[in-house]
Amino acid sequence: MNEGLTAVDVHAHLLLPQLHAEVERRAPEEVAEAADLERRRNGVPSVQASGQMVGARIPKLTDVHARLAAMDEQGVAKQWVSVSPNHFYPWANEGLAGWVAGETNRLIAEHVALAPDRLIGLGVVPLQHPSHIVEYLDDAVLGRGLAGVEISSFAGDVELSDPRLEPFWARAAELGCVVFLHPFGCSLDERLDRFYLSNTVGQPAENAVALSHLIFAGVLDRHPALKIVAAHGGGYLPTAIGRSDHAWRVRPEAHDCAHEPSSYLKKIWFDTVVHDAGALRHLIEVAGPAQLVLGSDFPFDMGLDDPVAFIAGAGLDDDVAAGILAGNAEALLRTKVTA
Repeated sequence: MNEGLTAVDVHAHLLLPQLHAEVERRAPEEVAEAADLERRRNGVPSVQASGQMVGARIPKLTDVHARLAAMDEQGVAKQWVSVSPNHFYPWANEGLAGWVAGETNRLIAEHVALAPDRLIGLGVVPLQHPSHIVEYLDDAVLGRGLAGVEISSFAGDVELSDPRLEPFWARAAELGCVVFLHPFGCSLDERLDRFYLSNTVGQPAENAVALSHLIFAGVLDRHPALKIVAAHGGGYLPTAIGRSDHAWRVRPEAHDCAHEPSSYLKKIWFDTVVHDAGALRHLIEVAGPAQLVLGSDFPFDMGLDDPVAFIAGAGLDDDVAAGILAGNAEALLRTKVTA
């Protein structure tokens, strides 16, 4: 590693072909149904284009040496590695979902152990089975030594405001671990099945919906120590947060949180995958500079190929840029419980 590298990328993915092959063997009908849903949600042209894109990036998604070489090129010293969200399997039954979570946590831990000075792992939990989430959160953080877990924006009938998730939020706060919010799929389904709207509109919409569930339900009031990191800059929510504040003021059913929704943006961390310097500066304005952490969505085509240069070219003060590039992410990990 180049000794001059300092940046920390919190949004980087790992693909697990062997895991998916076993899931396919155990649940072939369900895997086929999920693939059909993805075709309907995304449209055949996008599915085909994504297949070609991922195929060209398999080494970076699976091989630690290719990953480290790419990090050196980007000027990234450390990556937080989480699985590609296609490994969430939100349709999986209780038994399969538990196996997937445990095996994913094991494989993530093995991958980051190949370069422990540069890679930090995030595990998964079976979000669709709330009664088992704490078990696999502990497996990830205490059993495997990971920095936290990655979750989707929803899973089946489980929204992030679901009361059944209260033990999970409480335990995550107690452990001081990271909860990385990264959507997979969008409930708008076929309305977004062309022009790659499933990603360009769907992902920001899902981020906004999920964060709104957390905020309006009072989850952050009850668990103020939570370390929620939102992918894709939190999606549309930071841009339209004034509308949420207005609803909180005038609508009684939108008043379950103690304060204006905009105040909670300063209690959530956001990655920098926003693709626009103006959007980045607005995010800093509404959330505060300490709440932004460098992200790239490595190595997918909707990410930032040069995340460090994106920050360098955004016209930020040096101390703000330094915090985003590394300091804020490092501070997030300092209070992680290890036993």
